[in-house]
Amino acid sequence: MYEQLIRYIEEYAQARLTPAEVALIKSNFKPMSLKKRAYFLQAGAVSKYAGFITKGAMRQYCVDDKGDEKIVHFYIENHWATDRESFASGKPSLYTIEAWEDTDLLLITREQIQALIKQVPALATMTQVMDERHAIATHKRLGSLIVGSAKMRYQEFMTNYPHFAQRFPQHQIASFLGITKETLSRVRRQHP
Repeated sequence: MYEQLIRYIEEYAQARLTPAEVALIKSNFKPMSLKKRAYFLQAGAVSKYAGFITKGAMRQYCVDDKGDEKIVHFYIENHWATDRESFASGKPSLYTIEAWEDTDLLLITREQIQALIKQVPALATMTQVMDERHAIATHKRLGSLIVGSAKMRYQEFMTNYPHFAQRFPQHQIASFLGITKETLSRVRRQHP
């Protein structure tokens, strides 16, 4: 479980961790298991933990005024699950994060990660790279939602996240893309 996290940090940081750094990381991350449909975070609660997923799948969503779920993120192995805004600000989250499959995570608090960043340079580098990639992905997704056609959004999704298509149902993928299930079915038939 921890080996997966260590490889992830080393890959993002492009640096090897020392045995002392590995021990420090292991002592700060706590394992957690969630059954399918269990909540990692519920709307209205503060996101106190970031969870590194070692096995399983999760989804982050909000509910609109009509009661419809709107998917914001999908998470699978080697992804970090948290509501970034709530985690950083300590304010209640607008989102729910739910295990879509039985899921194993390694949890860390904001205070722990901030202290570790000062002690483990590779963790600081990893965090910076993750933040940059997250900002770019968010910017691309926003642009796609504003000006992209359903076909373009689906093609980008399949190019960038083909593994999600195997793990999440079509109605959730449609929600993530900001289109209806029917539109997704039509686009998939036209462009398999």
